[in-house]
Amino acid sequence: MDKSKKIKFNILAVCLIILLAFAISPVTMQNDTYYTIKIGEEIIQNGIDMQDHFSWHENLPYTYPHWLYDVIIYLIYSFSGFAGIYISTVVFASILGILVYYINNKLSKNNFISLVITLLVLYLLKDFITARAQLVTFILFILTIFFIEMFTNTKKKKYLIPLVIIPILIANVHVAVWPFYFILFLPYIAEWFISFVIELDILVRVKILIIILKERLTNKNEKITKLNEKKKKLLEELNEDKIKLQKRREKPYRIKLDKNMAIKWIVIIFIITIFTGLLTPLGDVPYTYLAKTMKGNTTQNISEHLPLVLINNKNVMIVITMFLAILIFTDTKIRLKDLFMLIGLILLSFMSRRQTSMLILIGNFIFVKLVVQMINKYDNKTYKKIEDFMTGIFGQAISVILILCISLLLLKPKMNDKFVDENSYPVRACDFILENLDINNIKLYNEYNYGSYLVYRGIPVFIDSRADLYSPEFNGTRNNENKYEGRDIFSDFLNISNIGTFYESKFREYGITHVLMGKNTKLNLLISREDNYKLLYEDNNFVIYERLNANF
Repeated sequence: MDKSKKIKFNILAVCLIILLAFAISPVTMQNDTYYTIKIGEEIIQNGIDMQDHFSWHENLPYTYPHWLYDVIIYLIYSFSGFAGIYISTVVFASILGILVYYINNKLSKNNFISLVITLLVLYLLKDFITARAQLVTFILFILTIFFIEMFTNTKKKKYLIPLVIIPILIANVHVAVWPFYFILFLPYIAEWFISFVIELDILVRVKILIIILKERLTNKNEKITKLNEKKKKLLEELNEDKIKLQKRREKPYRIKLDKNMAIKWIVIIFIITIFTGLLTPLGDVPYTYLAKTMKGNTTQNISEHLPLVLINNKNVMIVITMFLAILIFTDTKIRLKDLFMLIGLILLSFMSRRQTSMLILIGNFIFVKLVVQMINKYDNKTYKKIEDFMTGIFGQAISVILILCISLLLLKPKMNDKFVDENSYPVRACDFILENLDINNIKLYNEYNYGSYLVYRGIPVFIDSRADLYSPEFNGTRNNENKYEGRDIFSDFLNISNIGTFYESKFREYGITHVLMGKNTKLNLLISREDNYKLLYEDNNFVIYERLNANF
C-alpha cells in the first residue's frame, strides 16, 4: 500500500473506530459512577483524609482506590453534568480503539487486519465500556505493551521513560489493578530467562567444571591428559548444541524462542517501578489493597469477580477458539513470550470474569501477529486484492455502511435510555427522603446495588458498591491468628437480603430506623406483613418503611 493510500485508509479506520465507540458507549450511568462523583467532590473540597464521609457508620477508614479518576470525573460532571460524563466515556472508548489499531499496525505492519481486529475487540469489550476507572487503565495497559515491544524491537531507551510513568498513573487512577502492570512484564522476562538457561547448556558446563576441579586436585600427567581430552569433547559438544539451538531458532516447529538482550533493561525497569507505588497520597495501599481484597469475601459475592463459566461467556469462547484454530490447523509459529502471555491471561479470565477484558484487549495483539503471519505464508495475494479493494472508494463506502448498520443495531435498544434509570435507582424515593426525613438523624437500611445513587443524592447509606469499605479486611485490624477483626457490614447485608439471618436482630444491632428496598425483594415480602414497620412511600419499584420501635 503506497503512502497516500495508507493515509486515506488510516483516516477511514479512525472514523469507523469512533463510530463504533459511540455505538457501544452506554448512556445510562453505571452504579460506581454515582459515588465517584461525590468522592471527587469531597477530595476537591477537603482533600484525602482516608476516612469515609458517606455512610452513617462511624469511623470507617476508606482507601480512595481511584482518587485521581474520581477527581477527573467530578470536574467533568461539575462542568457539564451527566452529558459530560457520557461524552468522556465515548472519548475514552475512541482513544482506546484508536490506540489498539495504531499498536496493532505498528507491531504487524498490516492496516487492514489491524482495523478488522480492532473493531472486533471494541465489540467484544462493549460490556466493559463504561464510566469507570478501568476504561482509563485499559489505555494504560495497552500502552505498556506498546512501549515494551517498541523497546525490545528498537533498543531505543526513550521507550523506557513511559514505562516508569505509567505505573505511577495506575497507582493513582485505579490502585486495585496496579499489580497487573507487573504481570505484563513477566512473559518477556520468562522468555529471556529460559533462552539464557538453554543457551547456557548447564549440564555440559557442570561436567566441564567437574573436570577442571579434578585437574587441579591431581598431579598425575596421564590423568590430566585424559581429563583434557574429555574437556575437549565436552567443549565440542557445547559448540554443537549452540549450532543446533541456532538452527531450531531459525526453523522452529511451533514455538519461537529468541534471546533478546534488551530484556535486561526491562528487568531493571520492573525492579524500579515496584517503588512507584509509594508515589501516591494513599500510603501503602498499592501494596496491600489487592491482597486484602482477595482475603475477604467480597470477591465471592460480586458478579464480576466470580470465576468464569466458559459456556456462559461467548466472547471468551470466540477468542479461545480463534487462537486454537490458528495454532492447531496452520503452520503458524508463536513466540514463547506470547504463549506465556496468552496462557496467563486465560488463567486470569477463569479466575475472575472481570479479567476476560484483559484477555480480549492484550490477547488481540498476539492474535493480529498470528493472523498476519498466516496470511503472509498461505495467501498473501488474495489479501492484497482485498486490501486494494478496501482502500478504493467503493470499498470505503461499503466499510462505512457496514459499520454504520452495526452501530445502528447497537444504538437502537439504547435510543430511549436516560442518564439515570429510574427502574434501577430510587430516584423518586430519594426525593421523598430528602423532602420528608431528617437524613442526619436517621439510620437508613438500603441495598448494595443502588447505595451509590443514595451517596450521589447526599443520603447517608448502610452500604454501597464500595465493597472494600464494608469488610473487616479494610476497616479492622489483624489478630494473633493473622485474621482481620472488624465490622463485616458486607456480610451482614448479604445475610439480611438473602434472609440468611433474622433481619430484625440485625436492625436492632445497627439501630436501623428506616428501610429502603426493592418492592419485589424477599425482605419486603416479610416486612410488609409486620406491624412494626410503617409504609411511608411506595412506587412501582421501591418502598420505604419506618421501623416503629427504633430508638431515635
